[in-house]
Amino acid sequence: MGEPKPTTIKEALNKWQENNKTPLAEALYVGLQFQWPPIEKMDANLAVLKNCEKLSLSTNCIEKIVHLDTLRNLKILSLARNNIKSFNGIEKLADTLEELWISYNYIDKLKGIMEMKKLKVLYMSNNLVDSWNEVQKLLKVETLNELVLTGNPIQESMEESIWRAECVKRLTHISILDGIPIIRE
Repeated sequence: MGEPKPTTIKEALNKWQENNKTPLAEALYVGLQFQWPPIEKMDANLAVLKNCEKLSLSTNCIEKIVHLDTLRNLKILSLARNNIKSFNGIEKLADTLEELWISYNYIDKLKGIMEMKKLKVLYMSNNLVDSWNEVQKLLKVETLNELVLTGNPIQESMEESIWRAECVKRLTHISILDGIPIIRE
């Protein structure tokens, strides 16, 4: 029998359009999560989503963030539970993206995320971030106010109270950390 071929973006989009009876160019929210077989590559077919504000590609097998440059209206992107190793490519959304959900991937460096001009929410639990050097890069994202980093080696290496205290001290613009509001004196 062999392995089933991965689902392509085009196939997933066609299926979505059939199920939702909405032209892709007009769709505001598009969910391509849980494809079977999973999507392995983001490709140029995403360009059709000109008006899309929220795109979910979570729970697939995507390795790279690519082909987002035409998604001029994208505010929320979910790439959780994939095989993504870096933020390369996310900077294409620097001017619009407000929320990035990218938990359960393999990201260890925050390079690329510093370009974001409107990012308010970053959910990146269960990745591979293991140094304060990396975490502190989030200071460059001045709009960021909600952050989830639980399940990263840096967080798991510390007691909860020490972790929180360090984040509060270092990431002065964060108001919600790991789902819990920060109270500053």
